[in-house]
Amino acid sequence: YEKYVQDSADKRAMDSKSIEAKESAKADAEAALGQAELDKKSKVQESYATAMILKDLHLECDWLLSNFEMRKEARVGEIDSLKKAKAILSGADFA
Repeated sequence: YEKYVQDSADKRAMDSKSIEAKESAKADAEAALGQAELDKKSKVQESYATAMILKDLHLECDWLLSNFEMRKEARVGEIDSLKKAKAILSGADFA
């Protein structure tokens, strides 16, 4: 009987240590999970912000490409007008 009681006490002690170790491991895992969730959230927000920047740049680039010829013609017209204005101010008569 005494051996049985001693064996039971030893088993309870081992079980208690095992439970403590498992609870500690669980707490560590829960802390790691919480940190991973925070990291994921920040990475998702960062990824979304980057995607928005890329979208805006893409739209701006598309606009520049689609209006390039029109802007080029407008610049040529402005240069021509400035040359004529300079000539008039220098004393040229276009009338």
